[in-house]
Amino acid sequence: FASYYGDHMVLQKEPAGAVLWGPGDPGATVTVALSRDSGFILMKKTTRVKGSSGTWTTILDPMDPGGPYTLTATQGPANVTLRDVYFGDVWLCSGQSNMAMTVLQIANASQELAAAARYPHVRLFVVAPSRSSVELQDLERVDLPWAVPTAANLGQGNFTHFSAVCWLLGRWLYEAQRYPIGLVEAAWGGTPIEAWSSPRALRACGLLEDTGRPDLVLCPPTFSPALPPSISPRRNLSGPQTPSVLWNAMIHPLLNMTLRGVAWYQGEANAFLHTDRYNCSFPALIADWRWAFHAGSAGQTEPLLPFGFVQLSTYHRQSPDDSFARLRWHQTADLGVVPNARMPNTFMAVAMDLGDERSPYGSIHPRDKQNVAHRLQLGARAVAYGEKNLVFQGPYPTHAVLEVTRGLLNVTYTQELVYRQRNTQAFEVCPPTQVSCSSQHGWVPAPVVTVESRTVTLDLAGCGPLVLGLRYAWAEWPCDYQSCALYNGQGLPAPLFL
Repeated sequence: FASYYGDHMVLQKEPAGAVLWGPGDPGATVTVALSRDSGFILMKKTTRVKGSSGTWTTILDPMDPGGPYTLTATQGPANVTLRDVYFGDVWLCSGQSNMAMTVLQIANASQELAAAARYPHVRLFVVAPSRSSVELQDLERVDLPWAVPTAANLGQGNFTHFSAVCWLLGRWLYEAQRYPIGLVEAAWGGTPIEAWSSPRALRACGLLEDTGRPDLVLCPPTFSPALPPSISPRRNLSGPQTPSVLWNAMIHPLLNMTLRGVAWYQGEANAFLHTDRYNCSFPALIADWRWAFHAGSAGQTEPLLPFGFVQLSTYHRQSPDDSFARLRWHQTADLGVVPNARMPNTFMAVAMDLGDERSPYGSIHPRDKQNVAHRLQLGARAVAYGEKNLVFQGPYPTHAVLEVTRGLLNVTYTQELVYRQRNTQAFEVCPPTQVSCSSQHGWVPAPVVTVESRTVTLDLAGCGPLVLGLRYAWAEWPCDYQSCALYNGQGLPAPLFL
């Protein structure tokens, strides 16, 4: 079997078939048998090793969730046997350091680690950090082979394994679905999206110089001219930045896997690199990963693979820079909420109210991963699992109406509003005296007059009866926990908008 198969693993359940593959002698016949622990054989598949690649592939018949099973691959007198195998849903978790933060590093870590033993059917696998200039067919290294969760393998140091966001997401999905969940972590701190993107995806956004050579080069970065001198553009790019090197080494070898969904927490690095290309590079990565996993699994992974992500949290309090706000906006393809036309079958966890100024790992690494994962699993249940009548996102504005004579602007939202912070200057307008609303400068506060049901009324007295633009929570650190201006009745914050 390939290096990402092993004892204790979870394979994707019905309606898809799990794809199995591995190396062999060219031309040889390989027989794969699925059996109960009693030895009763439920299924046999026979395939041949391709001479060109030296690998074999087979697709199991769709299986109901459950287990345990034993899998055996036989080639001539040699065989490999994998035990304690279950069928359920397999989720891939990827991104940079906020995805890589282990359960040991988060709030209430001791309680979370002690609870691990209650979830033996949530299984873990960790891809070791690795880079390559060419697309690899198999993983170079594995940090954690398939394993039953324990306090030791959930809290193996800092930024190693296992991902707290991934674990908490999987645990909540298990509680909701009540069948096995397999979690595959492939994350590396300080890495921009370009390193996780295939050359196809980067070319679609003009992010490659097509030199015809394997050492692909990024176009010159376009940093914000408003970037404060105290913030180094490269400060948080501690991991590999070369285009496609993580795609090549950590994602491409997984493409044969049948997946149920992807969870992504990345973007901090791109607040300092190609920030205003993210509205292309992120949708392009999603579309490209979907195509690649669908093709690599011979159509078993669905074409619109559910894709969830965490919108950026916070970094510096009272920072004048707006690169984090711009990146949050670009994470939605500049449409504010997901799913949307450019990003179908996606879901998002808003995290701008979950900042942690005293985090021992730096304020860019908040320790509250429970709320992050809780919001993420709400989106997964609604979008990936089709759970009806589940509120999974905060209120978002649908339209605004000017009352010119009174100097008021009425903004109507999708949900009933809870107004938490009454002294906030969360809303800003760009008055007609400004030539453009694209600059960080020129925006003025629009005080909240009233909040009634789904409507916020803003006072425009300070900027005249007309406005060129309106934005909300457009700051690097717009608010603290449960103190943003607007929430819904379920405690989910309204996301920023422009």
